[in-house]
Amino acid sequence: MTLRAFRGELLSVPQDPRDAPDAVCHEPDGLLVVEDGRVVARGAYETTLRSFPGVAVEKLPGLVVPGFIDAHVHYPQTDCIASYGEQLLDWLDTHIFPAEKAFADKDHAAEVAAFFLDELLRNGTTSALVYPTVHEASVDALFEAALERDMRIVSGKVLMDRGPEGLADTLASGRVATAALIRRWRGRGRLGYAVTPRFALASSDAQLADAGALLSEYPEVLMHTHLSENIHEIAAVAARFPDSTDYLDVYDRFGLVTARSVFAHGVHLSDRACSRLRSSGAGVAVCPSSNLFLGSGHFDFGQADRHGLRLGLGTDIGAGTSFSMLQTAGLAYQAALAREDRLDPFRALYLATAGSAGLLRIGDRVGSLQPGQEADFVVLDCAATPLLARRTANADLATRLFALQILGDERAIART
Repeated sequence: MTLRAFRGELLSVPQDPRDAPDAVCHEPDGLLVVEDGRVVARGAYETTLRSFPGVAVEKLPGLVVPGFIDAHVHYPQTDCIASYGEQLLDWLDTHIFPAEKAFADKDHAAEVAAFFLDELLRNGTTSALVYPTVHEASVDALFEAALERDMRIVSGKVLMDRGPEGLADTLASGRVATAALIRRWRGRGRLGYAVTPRFALASSDAQLADAGALLSEYPEVLMHTHLSENIHEIAAVAARFPDSTDYLDVYDRFGLVTARSVFAHGVHLSDRACSRLRSSGAGVAVCPSSNLFLGSGHFDFGQADRHGLRLGLGTDIGAGTSFSMLQTAGLAYQAALAREDRLDPFRALYLATAGSAGLLRIGDRVGSLQPGQEADFVVLDCAATPLLARRTANADLATRLFALQILGDERAIART
């Protein structure tokens, strides 16, 4: 048994402040006690220390928050970040699909996976729901690298039997590879699996139906795909599936809308789709950086809140322009304000931690630094840059956290 204690200013938001006014947990002078990688106690320093006489205490200067949880990101697109000039569908054809073909090479996939995960950690992200490619080796490379770093990563082979040459599987090969990967990686380290149809246009009806069958067959896995990201994409989906009520209804007809479903983007949702997401328990990974970069639009937080949707936050590299969940939260604030909604800094922290953990069905394990959870946390430095230091000098907690959300990036991550 290894007991460690950390003294510092502790902050987490285990519940959505939209629904729980007392959601914020804050100890200005707190103690976090960790045993074998799990939180065993948390509270005010003076009172909590009495229960652990003689324990060595490490002082952490800065604001201690849960490790960030990226609810939607593409590791094979790391080298395509900042690719010029296209909206979603043309951007995929021009930049992304050619780059993803290289992930048939396991060595290439391993090199990118190592860089990608190190970049997540450098930005304070300790857990993520990750798109690989259609290649089985791309999943193996990512999971092997995650095991080495003891990260909590959820991923799964992309299904796309209507993909371009070099990126298309078949109904049979997609199922065989998915089942093999689930068996190979089930229960290893801190890994999880997600059935991953790329999006409705990339799979045949038969493959979408089989993805639903896989989701039913393996009750421990998630379903991860894209939804209502871009108006041209939505029009193409409507043309292909004229009998469906809307984009979400396409997935619903194939058994893909469940409490284990994570839909990325959801920029343009009907009220009917929102009601169905709520009733199913499915959630949306909001990706403001990507939506701005590709000209897709701004997520409607007001609509989502009226329907009580489950939300998390994703960087969506490489359409997203930063691995930093702080920067991504800052852009989420701006996206909300563009629709005359306000995203306060405590709710932004919730979306980047416990909210995303809830989407990934790992909220009992990470995201809020509560006793019994895994001890993934980061230390934020409010003086990481001269501007941050000036803005946060003598400021209250909300002001400091908002300044980190708007002005912070990887430089504000003192430790992961």
